[in-house]
Amino acid sequence: MRRFSTVELLIALALLFFFFPFVEEIKGGDIIVSLLLSLVLLSAVFAVASRRSTLIIALLLAIPAIVGRWINHFRPELVPPTIFLVAGLVLVAFVVVNLLRFVLRAHSVNVEVLCASISAYLMLGLIWTIAYWLVDQIVPNAFAFNTTTGTKESMEGFNAFYFSFITLSTVGYGDITPVSKVARMLAATEAMTGLLYVAVLIARLVALYSSPKPDDS
Repeated sequence: MRRFSTVELLIALALLFFFFPFVEEIKGGDIIVSLLLSLVLLSAVFAVASRRSTLIIALLLAIPAIVGRWINHFRPELVPPTIFLVAGLVLVAFVVVNLLRFVLRAHSVNVEVLCASISAYLMLGLIWTIAYWLVDQIVPNAFAFNTTTGTKESMEGFNAFYFSFITLSTVGYGDITPVSKVARMLAATEAMTGLLYVAVLIARLVALYSSPKPDDS
């Protein structure tokens, strides 16, 4: 039995999705974004804490990600972005694995299973958001911006978030183009993951829903 609900994680993700594009450009918006990201990561930790060992591992992964993000915000010379990005990448991947394990081992479809399924999909987008941001930090000019709207030509923050979910859903508007081999590989992998996840998830949920219940005659 799960100790914490995945509903709270889905709510935290919804808050991040809704407010991210609006608050990033306002004064103090970076702090709000950091708060929302911290809320998502903490909610993710508790959402997968079905066992004490899992909770401890998730907390150990969350501390450098969250603390590193806040130190980088106020003292960027002390903690480079790569530190909290790598920590965040490992943490989110760990959460996604545990959410998928919960969904695949479920015996029936309920609110928890549905919220875990949706949250895992959204967290997949966060994995590649962090990965694109990390690649942009390591590989110069890894992405090309094909717009003249004055958008900051960096994959930091919302640009990486936007490109990740556009790629995950295989829409691909073309306003941001991966240029380096690493960036192209990540984009191609994310697109395939998005397609396979939806296909496998629907098949699993249909199988759970149509399977005979213990009290069926």
